[in-house]
Order: sequence, then C-alpha cells, then structure tokens
Amino acid sequence: MKTDTDSHCRVIPLRGVRGMIADNMRKSLDEAAQLTHHADCDASALLATKARLGDQGVKVSMEDLIAHAVVAVLGRHPDLNGRVEAREIRLNPQIHLSMAMALPGNTLVAPAIFDAGNLSLMDRSAARKALQQRARSGKLTVPEMTGGTFTISNLGLSRVRHFTPIVNLPQIAILGIGETRQRPWVSEDGELAVRPVMGLSLSFDHRALDGAPAADFLSDLCRQIERG
Repeated sequence: MKTDTDSHCRVIPLRGVRGMIADNMRKSLDEAAQLTHHADCDASALLATKARLGDQGVKVSMEDLIAHAVVAVLGRHPDLNGRVEAREIRLNPQIHLSMAMALPGNTLVAPAIFDAGNLSLMDRSAARKALQQRARSGKLTVPEMTGGTFTISNLGLSRVRHFTPIVNLPQIAILGIGETRQRPWVSEDGELAVRPVMGLSLSFDHRALDGAPAADFLSDLCRQIERG
C-alpha cells in the first residue's frame, strides 16, 4: 500500500548502465560460492616508497603501489588469476588487472589494464589514468570491460576499513582496499608502536579456490606491502 511519503520519492529505474550493474551483482551472488578473507597490514614502507618517489619527482598513488604489489604476488599465486567459465577454471598466464572506478551518476565500472604484469610501475600508473579518462568520457571498449582476470576495488579514501567486495564474474577473486589509519601495531619482535594500518579484503569464488590458498595469497600480499 502506497503512502503519502511514497508519492514524493524520487524513482530511479534500474536500466542502462545502472541496470547492467545490478544484474551483474545479483548474478555474481547467485552463481558464485563467495567467501571473503580480511587482513590488516603495516603500510609504513609503502608510504615511505611513495614519499621517496615523490622526492624524485615521480608521482604515483597508493593504489598504483598496491597494484604493483598485487601483480608481483599474483605471479607467485597464479591460481587466483583467471576465470570460471562453462564449468572450467581457466587460469591466465597474463595478468589483466581490472580497476574498479566510481563514476558520476552512481555508476561503477572495472576496466582492465591488459598485460599488467609486463608493465613498469609508471606505465601501469599511466594506463590506469588513461582508463579513468576514457571511463569518464564513455569511451571504454568491450574487451576492457570484460577481459579482466583479477580486480582491485579501492575504498582507501573512505573510513571503511574492511568490506565484502562482490566477485567480478567470471573472475576468481577481487581485492578490496580499505582505509589506512594510525593504529597500535605489534611488530614481529613484540614492540608496540603506532603504525599506519591498512585494511584489505579478499573475496573469492570457492568453486575455483579454497580458503587456505586464498589466505596464503592475502598473507603474502601483506608481506609484500610491508616490504614497500
């Protein structure tokens, strides 16, 4: 039964890009056996690397540095780099890194940087910026929108520490980047200090990947980030 309040609601039909996003999200939850692991890591070394590069006139974002770490770790954990299609797990020797991007109008896209593992940090950063520009102007290609093998979703500028990113089907896994905030941290030698702690969340399709290898990937990624 409609109320007077209902008559004043702003109605937004789920169609076009927003409708496609809604359908894909629902399909992902319906078809994939999704599970999420959460972890914290010390981002001190990563921030130091960003500052050092900045002093050298090289401007990169934290997202660029995390993507650099992800590419390195995916090379050691190839079971996360691929897709589930037609009841087959298809692992790709090349890393096509999808980068989730929020656009005006409550729109989300995740175009891929192809062969990201063969690019330098700066080339990958330039490719990400080019994708953002084309996304904002509506010029992304179908292969860019559909050809990824692993996705990164970055909420690092928010106050969300951990979240549950939905797997970008037919991909196997997606990494969610949460906020980095100063928190108490106990080092491996037992020393307590205040460190910039980053929250990470890895969602994966349990049809293709079990919990232990997913945990190994996330732990290895934390170590990679902590090395800077």
